[in-house]
Amino acid sequence: MNKVALHVKEEQKLYRFKEEPLELTFYGHYDSYTMPQWGADPSSKWIRDTLNIHINGISSDGNAKLKLQKMISSKQLPDVIWGDRGFDLQRMREEGLLLPLDEYIEKYPNLKHWAGNKVLDLLRAPDGKIYYFPNYYTNRPYGNAGFVINKKIYRELGYPKLETTEDLYDYLTMVKANYPNVVPFETGQAKDGHGIDQLFSAFKEDNYGFTRLYAVPEDGRMTSIYKDEAFRESAVYVARLMREGLIPAEATIQTEDQVNEKLTNGEVAIYASANPMINVMPADAEQRKINPDDGYMFIDPIYKKGLDPSKIYPGTYNILGWNVAAITTSAKKPEAIFAMLDWMTGPEGSAVQMWGPPGPEGYWNGFSQDGITPNFTSNYSSDRAGLAKIQAIAGEMIWVGNTVYLDQTKSKYESTLPEEQRNWATYWQQKVTWKSQGDATPFINIQPASNSREGQIMRIIQEIWIDAREQALFGQTDEEVLAILDEAHRVSMEAGFQKYLDYITVRWQENMKVLNDE
Repeated sequence: MNKVALHVKEEQKLYRFKEEPLELTFYGHYDSYTMPQWGADPSSKWIRDTLNIHINGISSDGNAKLKLQKMISSKQLPDVIWGDRGFDLQRMREEGLLLPLDEYIEKYPNLKHWAGNKVLDLLRAPDGKIYYFPNYYTNRPYGNAGFVINKKIYRELGYPKLETTEDLYDYLTMVKANYPNVVPFETGQAKDGHGIDQLFSAFKEDNYGFTRLYAVPEDGRMTSIYKDEAFRESAVYVARLMREGLIPAEATIQTEDQVNEKLTNGEVAIYASANPMINVMPADAEQRKINPDDGYMFIDPIYKKGLDPSKIYPGTYNILGWNVAAITTSAKKPEAIFAMLDWMTGPEGSAVQMWGPPGPEGYWNGFSQDGITPNFTSNYSSDRAGLAKIQAIAGEMIWVGNTVYLDQTKSKYESTLPEEQRNWATYWQQKVTWKSQGDATPFINIQPASNSREGQIMRIIQEIWIDAREQALFGQTDEEVLAILDEAHRVSMEAGFQKYLDYITVRWQENMKVLNDE
């Protein structure tokens, strides 16, 4: 066992696992997220049994905002909350419900070592303290967003050209005509932007996930997304796909389990989302059991004809990563919880979560002499289905992912294997997804605090956005779609949208100064 990652020197009086149980509650602040049962999969079972860590998940019950409000008002907070760096967590910090982590960051080795000062500085709140533990922080491109196709259907249709938005439309109509029981274009949970955000990316060069800001940059300022020609064109395109039955009518209400079932059964022709890996990797393994030539594969990002394909980004990354974990003031053992998170983001914790328990019968067996690089076993390449199951769970259970460590480690090992033995996800990350993610670091942490005037405006803008985007998705004509966007812009401006846009413009420009070391 890597003792440095598990605990540090005794004279430093740091928390030691196993000597007494660590019990904590964990809440994932997403409508569609439910933490898998702790101890039911090999990785969390090993952590539970080996380190004496016991985690109870709290479900959002499908309404994360309401659930959080109830927990705050009843003063029954979880020990750890995991979610986006948005105004809900900002509000908790402002109200004194989150603990600063600076003391622990200095005391424990892994986050400070692997994240580095630039990441830590970007995490600092206005009071100069750090309250968030980042997830999938990095110093290089990463990410899984993109377009996945069903190899069997693509082969049977004669490998048609599939590069532009026009090619995509033609292909989806072919699928519908020839495979009545197959979903031509699967979005996953479209209410969260999956699938339709990827289609927006096809219409705009240098698109860095602007739907989450409700704004796009133009001439050095942030401007309304509703007036952005690329967004308007993408909204018309998506609504056309919906009208013609090329996107599932239940796209905004379907569950992840329903999507997984369709993928596993080979009933999807193309799937696009912010992270198709976690759903498609096990489905690919199942399809290959039937026919080794079947399964799924990534394609290069779809783009509008005339645009530069190298500037099309179906997903983004930033050096802070995806989301964050925070320790609340309700935690009885905050240092122990931080020690757990720090272990999870270190080499041993990362390896256990991503590749399962160590041992000769597993996928890795201890570390090389550097104490960092796992010794992968032959099972890593020979038992792809088993590893896919572990990594499907990892997608839901890695809360403080160390992107640099995970990517460097698996890429180095994968490069020594013949192509047919490489891990499906790693292969397509190296071949397609990593190079097609845009760097959105300048646009992180630019939204206002929830208790500010701009934050109050943002809440209204967000509600308008959610309603307008769903209405536009089901627009019956191109004109109706554009009218919905125009009306959303009008009511947003009446609600103070310009004040919000001015605020995020300033914050964006401040980020650029930090990143440029000005």
